[in-house]
Amino acid sequence: MKKSFFSNFKYDGPAGLVVYLVALPLCLGIALASTGRPDLLFSGIIAGMIGGIVVGGFSGSPLGVSGPAAGLVVIVLTALKTLGSFEALLLAIMLAGVIQLTAGYLKAGVIGYYFPSSVIKGMLAAIGITLILKEIPHALGYDKDFMGDETDLVQMDGHNTFTEIYYAFIYNSPGAIIICAVSLGLLILFEMPFMKKIALFKFLPGALFVVLIGALLNYLFMQSVPQFVLSGEHLVQLPVASNAEEFFGFFKFPDFSAISNPQVYITAFTLAIVASLETLLCVEATDKLDPYKRTTPTNRELKAQGIGNIVSGLIGGLPITQVIVRSSANIGAGGKTKLATITHGTILLLSAILIPAYLNYIPLASLAAILLMVGYKLSRVSLYRSMFKLGWEQFLPFIVTIIAILSSDLLKGIGVGMIVSIYFILRKSYKNSFHYTKVKDHSKETVTLTLAEEVTFLNKVSLNEALINLKDRSTVIIDGSKSKNIDYDVLEIIHDFKTHASKLKHIHVETINIPEVIQTAKH
Repeated sequence: MKKSFFSNFKYDGPAGLVVYLVALPLCLGIALASTGRPDLLFSGIIAGMIGGIVVGGFSGSPLGVSGPAAGLVVIVLTALKTLGSFEALLLAIMLAGVIQLTAGYLKAGVIGYYFPSSVIKGMLAAIGITLILKEIPHALGYDKDFMGDETDLVQMDGHNTFTEIYYAFIYNSPGAIIICAVSLGLLILFEMPFMKKIALFKFLPGALFVVLIGALLNYLFMQSVPQFVLSGEHLVQLPVASNAEEFFGFFKFPDFSAISNPQVYITAFTLAIVASLETLLCVEATDKLDPYKRTTPTNRELKAQGIGNIVSGLIGGLPITQVIVRSSANIGAGGKTKLATITHGTILLLSAILIPAYLNYIPLASLAAILLMVGYKLSRVSLYRSMFKLGWEQFLPFIVTIIAILSSDLLKGIGVGMIVSIYFILRKSYKNSFHYTKVKDHSKETVTLTLAEEVTFLNKVSLNEALINLKDRSTVIIDGSKSKNIDYDVLEIIHDFKTHASKLKHIHVETINIPEVIQTAKH
């Protein structure tokens, strides 16, 4: 009997709540960093809602969570200056969605399957380290950089990650340190097996108690230790509407008169390409973290992202991608299906309508504790051990990807990791192009070169070297009976050796199942 959509709500409901608590400050922080305008903070919340409800509904990813992403901050900020208005940017976001939707129908999602496992795991570890480093200042009460910054070392506030930590230790807040320490203690407690046996805590996640206790501690500071009180930038700052008209004023609409501006199309293509690549990377990473090892249909994901960005641009939201921090929080909280993603988007919507003022009592230090735990789970020591045991061909691309992402950004780091992985692939292809056997009978030497199943131009060098190094007056048998495909480049080398080079060294050449060597060479 087929299970109903809500049959896993006992898992997905609490997971959706955890993702909501993680997503709320990230949506606001990314919105402020992307636009530089406090009046546009709600654009991040809109993107979060759409990422949860709309993208979650159309996506085939069981655990992926979409929303505004730190990786698009610089693109959005630059586009705002170039286009001159937020409404023109919304039009570019809509067009980016159309491009993504088209790419999905053209089956461009297949690109996602070409990222090596070692590089994806390196990306996860790097994001975990970055998250820990970026959240330390918030844990200490130094909230100059926006929460949710997962980008490179250079920050929007003019510092870099390490100087930010340095200033955080100098200008720390005792109240934030206490709240974060208590929050971390609670989260560790909730990870204990005995806590998971208590019925209440099976449904209500530890993250919920963390934000409630954080807000309560801050209230107690207000009553007894005023110098510890957190306010202003140290708390969630969700825009609060005094009436329905003001609430609907948070929603913006595209400026369709900008359709003739070439910069709109340049921005749209840039957003579509970067958002799609980040989404496909996140899809691969999320599938690797999925305890059930399900596979997300990448073409359907591109279509879902496209629909999400069309809707987001239409009603005033930021561009959307699938995001690994929220997705890993979902997995860590026990989410099983995409109902968790839809639940988080629904809670974002309802809380923005019903209780925005109460959300602004939540200290960022409590949320920093939740993100620190997410970062730790992404970059556990056991991950490094397991990758090291797999050998240098897996470990080196893994480590290089981590270093490259930490020192540049996500896409550049992935590119560097891919180069290292490709090097090992080429090296293996070079070594495994044929099987070499040698038999010596008195003074005569017979060498058999059994070609691999696939022999491409990448194997030219190794095969050529083997032929050149054959001894004078020996016999060589080139056997292609196991090969399904032999490139023309390789056939040409075999033909040239057989007809010319072998005669100079008096080498006898025999070929077995080498397809039309002479005819191919003549053409």
